[in-house]
Amino acid sequence: MAAAADKRWDSGFLRSPRGAVKIARAVVAFVTFLCFVASRSGGAYTALALMETVITALFFLLYLLKLDKRLRWLFWPLADIFNSVIAALFLLIVCLFAIIIKTNNGTLAGGVFGLVLLVLCVVDAVLLFQKISLGAPRGRNIPAK
Repeated sequence: MAAAADKRWDSGFLRSPRGAVKIARAVVAFVTFLCFVASRSGGAYTALALMETVITALFFLLYLLKLDKRLRWLFWPLADIFNSVIAALFLLIVCLFAIIIKTNNGTLAGGVFGLVLLVLCVVDAVLLFQKISLGAPRGRNIPAK
């Protein structure tokens, strides 16, 4: 029974640096969301943090359940890199506004956690960029020659 469960999900992904970064991203994004909600901040702050939490959790589940290998119609690591870069840009703008405006301590804390999330997004993008090779077939993890 345990062997069948191992085939359904990638236990190695949980122990990998990419898995750890995805988990950290989801946790920090959720903490950022909670800070913005508790401070009754504007809709852009909370919407960005909630959206990043959900998208990161979905990419985590995609890799954990090996759905990226089954759903081959999209090159998922590249989509994940685009998500990380776009999220980092939005987080930079929104969290700097949250820190500069600082309506209360919750907004300030959310802005600081958002900047930590920005760093995690960049780290995630770099790890993914190192993993993929655009010249190789999608099914193989062999580096391009």
